[in-house]
Amino acid sequence: MEPFTFASLSELDLPVAVKVNRLEGFEKPLPYSTLLKRPDLRHRGSNLSPNSELYVTVQPFADSKPLTVHSQTAYKHFKSGRIWNQWLTLPLEYSTLPANTQLAITVWDLSPINPKGGDRNHHVPFGGTTIPLFDDDATLRIGRRKCKIWRHKAADGFSDTTTPWQEPRKRGRRAQQEDMIVVDEKQSRRDAELERLVGLMKQHEMGELPESKWLDQMVFRQIEKLERQQVKDSTRPKHPPQKLENGDTEVNNDPLCAEDDPDHIDGSFFLYLEFPRFDHPIIYTDHEYPPPPISAVQTATAQTTGAVNFKPPPEVQLGPGIQSDTNGASDTDGGGTRLIRIYDPEVGYADNPAEAKHRRLIRGQRNALDRDLKPNPKMRDFLNKVMSYGPTVELSDKEKDEVWRFRHHLTREKRALTKLVKSVNWSEQTESRQAIALLPKWAEIDVDDALELLGPGVRNPAVRAYAVDRLRKADDDELLLYLLQLVQALKFEPKRAKDDGEDETDSSLASFLIVRSAANLKLGNFLHWYLMVELDDEAPTKAAEKNKKLFARVSYDFMKELEATPEGQERRNVLLRQGEFITVLSKLSKDIRNSRADRVKKIEHFKKLISDPKNDMLTFAPPLPLPLDPDINVSGILADDCSVFKSSLFPLYINFTTSAGSTYPLMFKTGDDLRQDQLVVQIIALMDRLLLNENLDLKLTPYRILATSTLAGAIQFVPSAPLSTILSNTPKYKNSILGYLRHHNPATPSAPSVLGVRKDAMDNYVKSVAGYCVITYLLGVGDRHLDNLMLAPDGRFFHIDFGYILGRDPKPMAPLMKLSREMIEGMGGDTGEGQFGIFKQYCFTAFSTLRRSSSLILNLFALMQDASIPGLKGFDAEGGSVGVGTGAVGLGPVRKVEERFKLEMSEEEALGFLAQLIEREMGAWGPVLIDKLHGFTQGWRT
Repeated sequence: MEPFTFASLSELDLPVAVKVNRLEGFEKPLPYSTLLKRPDLRHRGSNLSPNSELYVTVQPFADSKPLTVHSQTAYKHFKSGRIWNQWLTLPLEYSTLPANTQLAITVWDLSPINPKGGDRNHHVPFGGTTIPLFDDDATLRIGRRKCKIWRHKAADGFSDTTTPWQEPRKRGRRAQQEDMIVVDEKQSRRDAELERLVGLMKQHEMGELPESKWLDQMVFRQIEKLERQQVKDSTRPKHPPQKLENGDTEVNNDPLCAEDDPDHIDGSFFLYLEFPRFDHPIIYTDHEYPPPPISAVQTATAQTTGAVNFKPPPEVQLGPGIQSDTNGASDTDGGGTRLIRIYDPEVGYADNPAEAKHRRLIRGQRNALDRDLKPNPKMRDFLNKVMSYGPTVELSDKEKDEVWRFRHHLTREKRALTKLVKSVNWSEQTESRQAIALLPKWAEIDVDDALELLGPGVRNPAVRAYAVDRLRKADDDELLLYLLQLVQALKFEPKRAKDDGEDETDSSLASFLIVRSAANLKLGNFLHWYLMVELDDEAPTKAAEKNKKLFARVSYDFMKELEATPEGQERRNVLLRQGEFITVLSKLSKDIRNSRADRVKKIEHFKKLISDPKNDMLTFAPPLPLPLDPDINVSGILADDCSVFKSSLFPLYINFTTSAGSTYPLMFKTGDDLRQDQLVVQIIALMDRLLLNENLDLKLTPYRILATSTLAGAIQFVPSAPLSTILSNTPKYKNSILGYLRHHNPATPSAPSVLGVRKDAMDNYVKSVAGYCVITYLLGVGDRHLDNLMLAPDGRFFHIDFGYILGRDPKPMAPLMKLSREMIEGMGGDTGEGQFGIFKQYCFTAFSTLRRSSSLILNLFALMQDASIPGLKGFDAEGGSVGVGTGAVGLGPVRKVEERFKLEMSEEEALGFLAQLIEREMGAWGPVLIDKLHGFTQGWRT
């Protein structure tokens, strides 16, 4: 099948337009006898002059109904022909058009006498035509069109129109007779020449033929002349004269003028239109809704694997005579009757009214009895199983009923609150009031459960306020780990109506973030920049535009709160100076990136821009807290130590001097969305803290990244070397990681060593490789090659460039875990005195520790669903949904991470899986081939 490039109609946000070119036609004048019968025709414009003033109206129709009001051509005085050459724009866009849209085009004639009487409506239809906007292949019509005008009829626009733009083909003997039209040789040559010229004209309009104005005008006039002649030829008798039985020739009975009916005058008219042309064909596309769930096919296997279950299939007991087996059949032939399943789309989405009523009655009656109700051992095991469910699992009706039934008993179980919130029907006031009354009595929940209650599925203000109260107990350092997600959670806050009718977001979470950030410079710095990214004018999606008003309000309230603090005005000035600094830096980066000079000249130009006093970048007085790390106060920039990286976007290398007398290098780039890298590094920092809480320091390097807009940001520069450089022909490293470690950390008699490397450096290497192997596997980091695997001189190994996550990878045969043979040889190999055994133990411990905190990590990803980050899109069809309170929420990216945790396995089974994964990736040849091809490609580009 040949490739076909096309554009989607849903992306075409342009108004519908059509150009009315000219009207061509010919008809016999009215005979005097007709004017005697109809004296009103004497003064009709088209009967007075062949070039009388007509006007055209265009109105879109669909399903025999008008879509908008009509558009009309302006008045124009015609001299030699009825030529408008006017574009008409309709008040609707292409993206909103139905597939059966038609344009009803009517040419109106003017008459001083209304044929129907009265003093109004002195216009009568000269003729009409109806043309569909899409052809039979659902492709938008473009270019010039020739439409037949049906005389004395207004275009009806009906689905079965009586004024089609092309005369319908007739069938039977009549059609065969019309095919035998007598056409002389001269007329056939004219038609062939006209067809050739029209084809060349289309090529000219598409830019395929060179333009020559004086010659083009001559060709256009010739085409118009041929088209007029073709119209005149169409008025000739269509049937050849037939010989009668007596030998005479048949007289043509086609009337030149119907004297009794002046609305049927011999003649033919055509209206020439022109539709806009586009670079590609425009194919009709409608909004695609997700397929409704078919709950009747849900199986027990889906429940155990954590798949989505909207409702379990009902238990069906078949009556006599309709059994599917032969024993219960009542057929006379002895065969079994076949049970036919009919799909009901409401089964997956809507509640059964009888079940809902039953649930309300049962829950309302048991209120007093449930207070002292305690589960028996069997029910206790059932509830414990429900409590172990992750945040993505939807509870069945039975599980919801049992959680609600033992709600008073479960108040001492902190994990049960999120399950209760899922079990409550929040549309029932009585039930919701009982649930809210239990919140003060509940055991203190963990932070991961609080984040789940702030997700998009929970809309009850009391429940969200309870989750915010739990976050108040977290210190500033812990809150900073979740701040990125908490800013996104502001989108899910319920709205309350003000007295003046304006909607304003309820500020329970917003006020908490504002107060805490105003009291802490570090929190305030990052809250400000997270809000600035959401308010970026270059935000790529409509969803971001929708939330700008919300974030603008939060930013305004944050600035007001800063004024109320003792140091508020000073901190506001700091944020203002940071904004000016980032604005200048972004401008310099764009200038360098857009410059056509080579890299050496770009570096010289960049140093001159830094040194230019107009940019005020050499010194900062007083020192400025760096937006990337507000704990660092920078006092200036070392212009001679600045550079430009060798990359397609030419990132800037900037070395700052700090107030403490040290230097702080960073990389600043524009043209790239760093929000995804920022999210991944934030999750790595969180995982590092979770491991440290278990006394496991894996020497991770969660370097800092801050997106200052949707297409710009800063990255902390960590002195290191990519593995591709270390493993290349570098004599001092002996083309090995172990040689690199020995060069920078040689063994000394006074310090313990391993494999000729100082022991602390080897520990750093083994621990960091284990940590990043597990973390990049869990996050599904893709596009791993030797250029984005870094090694610092002190032995710390880390990854950079997280453009592909959640299992996405641009290369085939991509590994689940990046563990090359060279990395293992840096530990001394997998045998003998090597550190490979210790490496595997670190992997197992890290994997087991992070599995226990899987709910926290999954909830953080769930809060980022609407962040418009490219790597989190496109998983809705694979992911499921969870409904808490009101509605359901897509959790595709969350499920991708959940799959990597192997939560359906026991801990022993999960560690066995990880051991097999390590062994498989060690001997895999696919990653080796990918590294070789990548190195070859990079070398060729260089």
